[in-house]
Amino acid sequence: MKTVSNQTRNSQASNLEDKNNQKHFTLIERTFNSNVKSDYTEKIEELGKNFNYQVNRDFYWSDPELSVLYGTPIYQAASPSQKIALNHLFWVAMYNGVAANEAATILYNQVTRGVFVKVGGYETLCRELETETNQEHYHVKTFQKVGYKTKQALLGKALLKNSFQSKWYKSQKQRRLRGNIVNLLPKKLLLSLDWDKTWRWTVEKMLPGQKNYRSQYLEELVQRNEPIPGHAEGIIGRLAPRQMQPFFAYNWGSSPFFSCQYYTMRYIANANLKNKEYSYFKYFKDLHKGSEFIPTPTAISHFHLLDESFHTTISQTIARDLYKDFSPPTAYEKFVANMAIYMMQHNVLSGISCIFPSECVTDEPLFMLLCYKILRSPIFGMSSDEALNSMQQSLCQENEGFHVTLKYHQRLLSDLRRFFNDIDYLWPVNREMRLMDSAANIDRAIQANIKSFKQFAKSVA
Repeated sequence: MKTVSNQTRNSQASNLEDKNNQKHFTLIERTFNSNVKSDYTEKIEELGKNFNYQVNRDFYWSDPELSVLYGTPIYQAASPSQKIALNHLFWVAMYNGVAANEAATILYNQVTRGVFVKVGGYETLCRELETETNQEHYHVKTFQKVGYKTKQALLGKALLKNSFQSKWYKSQKQRRLRGNIVNLLPKKLLLSLDWDKTWRWTVEKMLPGQKNYRSQYLEELVQRNEPIPGHAEGIIGRLAPRQMQPFFAYNWGSSPFFSCQYYTMRYIANANLKNKEYSYFKYFKDLHKGSEFIPTPTAISHFHLLDESFHTTISQTIARDLYKDFSPPTAYEKFVANMAIYMMQHNVLSGISCIFPSECVTDEPLFMLLCYKILRSPIFGMSSDEALNSMQQSLCQENEGFHVTLKYHQRLLSDLRRFFNDIDYLWPVNREMRLMDSAANIDRAIQANIKSFKQFAKSVA
C-alpha cells in the first residue's frame, strides 16, 4: 500500500495555498487595472456638474416602485406630477444614505490600507483602495449636489432648512440605536470618558502581538491628537453610536485579520446598494434601447453601479479569501467580528419599510418625520391633520408597499447568505443571517408602525 509522507502532504498543502493566493492576487490585479482604465467616475462628475432639475423634472428616474410611499393609499390617490415627485425624492433619500456610506468608506479604506502597507506584499491592493477613496469623493459630491437641487425645487428653501433641526428629531436620533453596550453605562461616565483613548487602550491590550501592523493612518491621528471621525448616518452611523465607533476603527486598523473583516461590513453595504441600484441600471438600458430621454440621475445611477462593481469585487475578495492569507483569528478577533455582523443585522437590516420600498429597515419616527414634511410641502399641501390621517391609513395597514420591500429584502437575504456561507469564523446566527430573516414579517412591521406612529403623532399634535 502506497503511503504519503507528512513532508509531501505539507508540500501539497503549500502548493494549493500558493495557487489560491495567486488566484485572488490575479483578481485584485485585474480589478485594479480595469478600474483605473474606466471613465465612470469622470462621467458621474460631469453629469453632476451639469445637472438641471428643470430639465429632468417631468420624467421618472426609475421604475415607479422605487418611489416614496409606493403602493400606499397616499400613492394611489396621488396625481401624476405628485407620483413623479415621490419618485425623485426616493432617489434623493437613497443617495443621501449612499453618500453617508461612502464617506465612511473613505475613512475605513485609509484605516485598513494602513495595515496592508505594514504587512507588505499587497501593493496593488493598496493602490486599488487609494483609487477607490478618490472615486468616493467625487461620488459623494455629485449625490449631494443633485440631492440638494432636487429637494430645493420640490420642498422649498424654508422646509429644506428646517426639516431636520427639531429637538424631537435629535432626541429620536439618540434613541434609534437600541441595546448597544455604551447605552448600559451611567450617563455621567458616558459624558466624561475620552472614548478614543479608552478604546485604543482596550484594543492594544487585546491585540498585544499586532503592534507592527497598526495602521499608519490611525497612528498619525493619535500623534496629532485628533479623534477618529464619527458618522451619524449611513451604515456605520446605524451600526453603533458615536462613542463606540472608535472601538471598531481601532480593531479594523490593528491586525490583518480585522482589516479583512471590515470588508464583510463593506460588502453588506455594496450588496444592499446593488439590490436597489440595479433597477436604475436596467431602467437606463431600457431607455437607451428605446432611444428615449435619459434623466441625469438615472445616468448617474447607471455609471455608479459600474464604478461600484470594482469596489464590490474587492470587498468580496478581501472578506472571503484574503483573510486566509494570515494567521487564524484569535478568540477575541472572532468575537468582535461576529459582534459587528450581529449588530449590523440588529441595527441596519432590522425590518421592512413601507415609506421607502426596498429599504430593509423599520419605518421609525425619523422616516415618519420626512413623510410628514413631504405631505405638508407644496407637493401635497396638506394640513397637519390631513397629513397625519393619510399617514395612519398608509403606514398602519397592509398595502403593496410592504410587499415590494419584502421582495427586495428576500433578494438581499439570499445574496448575503451565499456570501457568508464560505466564511468559516462566523457564528451560525450570522452565517445564516437569522436576525435579518426574522425581520421579513409584514404583520410585525405593521405593528411596529402603529406603535411608532402613535409616538410620532403625539410629537406633532
